[in-house]
Amino acid sequence: MIDATKQPSIPKGWSIEEHKKDGKIDPTEIELYLDEGQKDGKYITGTDLRQKLKGQPVLNACVLDYLLKHPDLIPDDWKGKYVFFWGTIYRSSGVLYVRCLSWGGVWWGEDYGWLGAVWRSVDPAAVRASKLSLGSLPDILTINGIKYKQIK
Repeated sequence: MIDATKQPSIPKGWSIEEHKKDGKIDPTEIELYLDEGQKDGKYITGTDLRQKLKGQPVLNACVLDYLLKHPDLIPDDWKGKYVFFWGTIYRSSGVLYVRCLSWGGVWWGEDYGWLGAVWRSVDPAAVRASKLSLGSLPDILTINGIKYKQIK
């Protein structure tokens, strides 16, 4: 389990603008998320994407720090992508940044994106996988005109 309640590492000369504490994260429950503005050859500015990600279960930079120390937990299909951890926003010289995980061809490293830049399909956000719990379902669910009753 990854402890995402801590303070993440802070690059020299940077400060934390915003940090969402996440609790404990199971590494197998991390998914990659793309906004519609990043799909099908489209792109979106980081500033706009930040607003669209509000309400999404974005993960913070503590998860990035942990994965850099435990690269065996990083899925191979993340190679070729810049996986951003939007739960922590940094400031440096008045500019906002988000740190990301990237594959350097031999090892995993970190990079960052300026919120004034554009995010494309290779720049997903790391999010906590959503779990549908029975408690979140109504007692009676109608699908294609057929009613299903939840057994408790």
